[in-house]
Amino acid sequence: MMIVLAAVLAMVVARAMVYYICKPGSRLHLLDHPNERSLHVHAVPRTGGIAILTGIVVGTLFFATTILISVAAVWITAAVVLLATLSFLDDREGLPVRVRLIGQIASAGLVAGGGLVLPGAGLPGVEWTWPQTLGIPVTILYLLWMVNLYNFMDGMDGFAGGMTVAGFGTFALLGIQGGDTVFVTVNLIIAASAAAFLMANFPPAKIFMGDSGSATLGLLAGSMSIWAERQQLIPFWVSILVFSPFIVDATVTLLRRLLRRERVWQAHKTHYYQRLVQLGWGHRRTVMAEYVLMLACGASAIVGVQMGPTGQWLILIGWCLIYCALMLLVARLEQQIKRPA
Repeated sequence: MMIVLAAVLAMVVARAMVYYICKPGSRLHLLDHPNERSLHVHAVPRTGGIAILTGIVVGTLFFATTILISVAAVWITAAVVLLATLSFLDDREGLPVRVRLIGQIASAGLVAGGGLVLPGAGLPGVEWTWPQTLGIPVTILYLLWMVNLYNFMDGMDGFAGGMTVAGFGTFALLGIQGGDTVFVTVNLIIAASAAAFLMANFPPAKIFMGDSGSATLGLLAGSMSIWAERQQLIPFWVSILVFSPFIVDATVTLLRRLLRRERVWQAHKTHYYQRLVQLGWGHRRTVMAEYVLMLACGASAIVGVQMGPTGQWLILIGWCLIYCALMLLVARLEQQIKRPA
């Protein structure tokens, strides 16, 4: 019962904060003006991440008063506070890339320093372990990538909010099977807070989450996956599958740009979701298709953890083929549009 109350409280608080931020007279009413990377055409408040984080904090504090919170949650909280503060300053004033990177590394270091270090890597039926000295830098690099890819993918109405609801909601369902109450509650609170934000972020969006939301949610997604792996709640490859709609698009796009020797640090609109919007699908149709993909990945993860290695390998191979087919489909649609010209 306390878990449900904590999630409901988080949602109510986050929704109230969204309403406050959307008011033009609010001190947190900072506008995101369209630029060369944007898919929107009107200025929209970009501090919705503060609403999500406020809901998370209030919901977590309410839950913490009824149960002893885990050490892992304390370190993750410290990392989130640091990153959220720097990201808000970036949303408000703009920070140099070097400062943002140092802050991201420090936040990832706090997570790793608190003992949340990847012990190794593995696939169904196969496990590799590595020494702690290697695990720490690998963990920090993984968390850095999750922070930045979440930021890269937060470029379409309802997209990052939907991934947060679907991804952390799936984590909560998977955590129930492992019996870790704290893990389940934290993920449910995050999903509930994001759901409150999504009500105003669904196309056409009235508010964006900004870096204060996307960066911290990326850090939380990475941290929860490491927590789940170390507690043997969810295999690491399952966590990757849950967030694969973001991970695959961002990673493949980065590699493609590197191969073309493009300046990967510059703003662009070549992610697959951006290409679909530019093909005429629009925000609503594209994000609804992405929601189907997210839910399918979540359902596959829930089913997959209950299967043997053979069934799990079939799921992984199947998703590899699906993603390849989807990427080829986008490229083919682009060719069809260019052909008449």
